[in-house]
Amino acid sequence: MSAEGASEGVKLWGGRFEGATDPVMEKFNASISYDKAMWKQDIQGSVAYARALQKAGLLTAEECGSITGGLQAVKEEWAANTFNIQPGDEDIHTANERRLKELVGDVGGKVHTGRSRNDQVATDMKLWLRDYLTHIASHLIELIKVLVDRAEKEKTILMPGYTHLQRAQPIRWSHWLLSHAWPLVIDLERLRSLYHRINTCPLGSGALAGNPFPVDRATLARELGFREATKNSLFAVSDRDFVVEYMFWASLVSVHLSRMAEDMTLYSSREFNFVLLSDAYATGSSLMPQKKNPDSFELIRGKAGTLSGNLCGFLMVMKGLPSTYNKDLQEDKVKMFETACTLQGILQVAAGAMATLKVNEAACRRALTEEMLATDVAYYLVKKGMPFRMAHGKAGEVVKLTEDLKCSFSQLPLDKLATVSELFTEDVSAVWNFEHSVEQYEAAGGTGLSSVNSQIADARAFLSSFSLTQQ
Repeated sequence: MSAEGASEGVKLWGGRFEGATDPVMEKFNASISYDKAMWKQDIQGSVAYARALQKAGLLTAEECGSITGGLQAVKEEWAANTFNIQPGDEDIHTANERRLKELVGDVGGKVHTGRSRNDQVATDMKLWLRDYLTHIASHLIELIKVLVDRAEKEKTILMPGYTHLQRAQPIRWSHWLLSHAWPLVIDLERLRSLYHRINTCPLGSGALAGNPFPVDRATLARELGFREATKNSLFAVSDRDFVVEYMFWASLVSVHLSRMAEDMTLYSSREFNFVLLSDAYATGSSLMPQKKNPDSFELIRGKAGTLSGNLCGFLMVMKGLPSTYNKDLQEDKVKMFETACTLQGILQVAAGAMATLKVNEAACRRALTEEMLATDVAYYLVKKGMPFRMAHGKAGEVVKLTEDLKCSFSQLPLDKLATVSELFTEDVSAVWNFEHSVEQYEAAGGTGLSSVNSQIADARAFLSSFSLTQQ
């Protein structure tokens, strides 16, 4: 038999086809180059299914033992990186079953009784993604801890807060750090609910109509660690909502980190000079030796676009598919694996860069200017009984007064302030103080020290009690 014929002979779908597949089509159709990443999950599912077949009376104990023993041998080959992929191995399922039959003989073919690659691949993907989510959650938790730990240590540093990239009000550096920690905490909550929805078992659904044999799918699901079996076989084999939802979640995490990266790119510039990046997370210029480029944060910002593109691309694959399985769905793993790898890199680099940078407290302080206390002037008048809208207008008049007199707020004579409102008295001098300004925001969620301390405590409590499987 020719090499092409031998290749055709091991295909799981042979029988009614004559001749060899066109080599270009063979390569175009194959997914083994990337779905081999699921070798462990594919074997895990096959072992559990063999045991289910034995319980259903479709395998003898000896046959089941032979199959599970053979699968264990295949697993060891993959683990040792000695598994030899053959030309006819178009996907991980074909490769593993081909090797199983080489090891144990024709009895290995019984493992596919009542099963299709349609329910098999959906199961493999859920098993793989479930393992990955446990792994990626630990990286997300580590990044949150970095932000919270810095917030704990650097609570006394004050800096400008911005809206529209314009200096707005004084805030604590720790408050800024926590503003990027909290979206990630909510991302962890989303991940927990996503894990719950992923954790249903499609195995035993067959190609589309179900399983014609008395396979106990509920027990099969439990053996694989799923909370339950899927409810509808047609839906089970075509469902990739869990991939879409995962890629949306990953895209949203990356968007949150892209916004933080944008801030850090600005803050590390000479114009701001708020932070100095570690050399480990910056690069130089090939032409201008004085430059230190924030490539770590720029790459995080750029890769957020890649993840959103993966999401949108796969949604376009999904949107017009007819019912049940279609080969278009082979694109699912390409996008899922790329997103998974990219997100892990983003989280690791973000944690490292944020943990090792240095804050320039003096530069942050120098950036605080008294016009940022204009809102405090309005609050001062409100505390004296003036309605806020009127107080806001009076504060604007004070700003205009400083411009006319070409002086700062603290240099304004009291008699000039009194021309704006008779409510201004000697105690207005307390307003011209940045520590006083931040400390007035003690309400929950504010930049006052007591509020920042509460945020830190709440974040630590959440992380200490977090469990991906807890609902």
